[in-house]
Amino acid sequence: MIGATTITGKVALTWKQALALVALAVASFHVAYGFSKCSFLIAVFLYCLCALTRLATDRRAFYFGLTIGILVYAPQLYFFYLIFGFAAIALWSVLAFWLGLFLLLARQCRQRFPMTVTALLIPFLWAGLEYFRSELYYFRFSWLNVGYVFSENPGLPFMKYLGVYGAGFVLMAIMAWVALVRKRLLAVYAVCISLLAASLLLKNRSVSNEPGRNRIAVAGVQMEFPAQLEVPLMLDKLLQQNPDAQLLVLSEYTFDGPVPDRVKDWCRKNHRYLIVGGKSPATEPQYYNTAFVIDPNGEIVFQQVKSVPIQFFKDGLPAKEQKVWDSPWGRIGICVCYDLSYARVTDELIRQGAQALIVPTMDVAEWGGHQHRLHARVAPVRAAEYGVPIFRVCSSGISQLIGRSGHVIATAPFPGDQAMIAGQLRLNEPGTRPFDRWLAPLAVFITVTAILWLGISSRHRHLLIPNHKS
Repeated sequence: MIGATTITGKVALTWKQALALVALAVASFHVAYGFSKCSFLIAVFLYCLCALTRLATDRRAFYFGLTIGILVYAPQLYFFYLIFGFAAIALWSVLAFWLGLFLLLARQCRQRFPMTVTALLIPFLWAGLEYFRSELYYFRFSWLNVGYVFSENPGLPFMKYLGVYGAGFVLMAIMAWVALVRKRLLAVYAVCISLLAASLLLKNRSVSNEPGRNRIAVAGVQMEFPAQLEVPLMLDKLLQQNPDAQLLVLSEYTFDGPVPDRVKDWCRKNHRYLIVGGKSPATEPQYYNTAFVIDPNGEIVFQQVKSVPIQFFKDGLPAKEQKVWDSPWGRIGICVCYDLSYARVTDELIRQGAQALIVPTMDVAEWGGHQHRLHARVAPVRAAEYGVPIFRVCSSGISQLIGRSGHVIATAPFPGDQAMIAGQLRLNEPGTRPFDRWLAPLAVFITVTAILWLGISSRHRHLLIPNHKS
């Protein structure tokens, strides 16, 4: 029986207790992601993971973590099946693997170290694995991180300073301490959760629309794979409805090649800047997925290639470099679609002094509304992290104009063919990076060190005790 097995002096979880924690973890994750006012329940998910370190064996910890991963990721990412078919099962399993590995490592730490040391290590393990799976390896995928659960409440003060990975680190640190140490910390836990819940109720400050030299009137229209002749007509309609717009933006892959001359002529005729997605040539049959900037003279004055093409898609070659556009209004960084999901990509634009980000995006309509809503969580978090406004124009929704605090000023819906979005983009001081951009690499180093140490230690124990069972 599991109950007969001890875990550092405590009775291990029974099957009934373990399954109850799994059910609570899965439910709290989905409720937190499904209802913005309940986003603080993500802390319950983290607490359950810490409590499951009392499972009887390492193998059981890994498979319980893997099961939780499948149960939280597969329903949220069911659109993978619409895109990849049955191969989606492998992708869900890859994501779930990291939860299994976390629970395995956390349990081993609990076996080898005092509770206080384990409680201090667990948030580093969590942040290290979350950052690695989101930013560093081939199948990197950042959606559904703990920090993104707060995307509909981007005014939270800690997001500006902690960042998306730092938010997960701090919440896990609190939950690990409560679950493992507990002494005199229930009051601290109650205070932290109360502050978190209260911050969710705070309204973001309204964004002033007063004119200023650092303000730029922007407008965009959603079009998915439009015909070339259709684009100038839609630009006419967009300008007719937004005559003050100085910069117009269209989505990624608006053109299946370079920008046509008739579109350059339109910019020259109407004296407008345009940012639009297309393809620039490379070695056949490859190309570069590119966002082009056309000036009022009809000339391409800047272009940015997508830095991280999407895996398993024909998405072009990766960018050889990143630069910011020195526009007439200030320094603007351009991310092509999914590049915004990678902090390591957007960090470089902020490092170069970007005062705003513009994001031409392609989300195919047939992928469904849930995919579009999950993708729309990224931009508010990025704006809040860096303190810069973002204008994101998608092919079929959800387009967003976001203030520097993460406040969503305007949106265009999904489905929304030919839907328009417009507003003021204010360029103030350059953005700054939150402290988790330094914390997360440190957490990766600590996690790798812990894996090596635990692996060597486990092998040594097996050599000393041949019949030892983990």
